[in-house]
Amino acid sequence: MTEAPESADPRAPHAPGTPCWVSLMTRAADAAEDFYGAVFGWEFRAGPLGRPVRASLHGQEVAVINQLPPDAGLSAAWTPYLASDDVDLTAERVRLSGGTVAVGPLDAGDNGRVAIAADPSGAVFGFCTAWAHPAKAGGGPGLPAWTELRTASAVRVTTFYTRVFGYEAQPPSAPDHITLRSGGRPVVALRGMGQALPRSLGAHWMPHFEVTDTDASVRQVLDLGGRLLEPAHDSPYGRVATVADPHGARLGVVRRPGALPRPRR
Repeated sequence: MTEAPESADPRAPHAPGTPCWVSLMTRAADAAEDFYGAVFGWEFRAGPLGRPVRASLHGQEVAVINQLPPDAGLSAAWTPYLASDDVDLTAERVRLSGGTVAVGPLDAGDNGRVAIAADPSGAVFGFCTAWAHPAKAGGGPGLPAWTELRTASAVRVTTFYTRVFGYEAQPPSAPDHITLRSGGRPVVALRGMGQALPRSLGAHWMPHFEVTDTDASVRQVLDLGGRLLEPAHDSPYGRVATVADPHGARLGVVRRPGALPRPRR
């Protein structure tokens, strides 16, 4: 069985390249709060200027939801942030390895030092100082379970990510499906989709959130106006489905193997 990507112990520092934060950019932030609050039980706290809004569960921060400008010309999407010990050095590695740094590096107050970049295939991701955010993956229902890159060829971008973050690449668990390790643990997955990658979307990172019942969560997503992109199925990571929220942002929902239900408060 393939070992699922996960984070280090929540009390330990993040190893470089470990997903440590996730943000949603959407055209309907208020509606997104209603949707994700219903599906995952998240609660929301507005920032000093209203946006971005921080989502939390049982007192643990989960994500940020922000409003896209009307003229941005961008689609709703989730963006993961990967841990970096030195954001400026990581930005330089991105450039030297064929990627593009779109924003930063810059200081973001309590969020630490951050930057946003794209890999050579165009997939957007962020990176930040790990101390700025608590660990999320593997914490239970409503929290991130793992993060996956969907791209035309996983093999072609593996070298980029290993150079930038120092990952170790595991042998493919399936054709063109590669898991990257950091700090001795699997932390992200790269999934090559070839011609099945939607041309309108292109390469993209996608978070997967843990749920207590994948099939029930899919039904709830559909009832709330979302879409089913990949039906629920059993995988080495658990029972997983790919969905889109009502405004098009893609995400996975997964019941991890052996996970025990956690009642909502």
